[in-house]
Amino acid sequence: MMGKDMNVLKLLGQAVVYGVFAIVVGYLATRPSWTYSDGSKARLLVSFTHGGKAAGGCRKRSSKELAKLAPNMRKATICSRERVSLLFEMSIDGEMVHRETLVPTGMRSDGPSRTYQKFAISAGRHDLEFKLRDTDRTEGFDYVRKETVEMKPGQNLAVDFKASQGGFKFE
Repeated sequence: MMGKDMNVLKLLGQAVVYGVFAIVVGYLATRPSWTYSDGSKARLLVSFTHGGKAAGGCRKRSSKELAKLAPNMRKATICSRERVSLLFEMSIDGEMVHRETLVPTGMRSDGPSRTYQKFAISAGRHDLEFKLRDTDRTEGFDYVRKETVEMKPGQNLAVDFKASQGGFKFE
């Protein structure tokens, strides 16, 4: 008789533990309430990956250099694999809100540069300007996009960059 009472007590204990666990999980699934973002603001997301132009230049090897190399390695011109860092600027309503130098990735700095930025902005009409320099020039920008947008509360506007499609694009 004692064995059956013990099994009943084990089952009751398991039921109580599972019940308490279910209540805790249920509570944590609904409370505390958390708001991801301010519902009265709009959000601007800037995310892109782009490789700058090749840094440095190419040079011709001398005949002495070529003679030291194996026949299959005798390439007359050698070029740097390294890419230039990108300069990215963003302005909202004529005020610069973000400026960033994006260094190339990779062990030899020969990969693309990346950025991901989020900005909470007030709802309404805004003049946006995006600039990107991907060459070794010291002044000016290679890509510029100006756009006037009407942002609604809670709206997300994604900005991407595709050089093959002319530069910055809004989605």
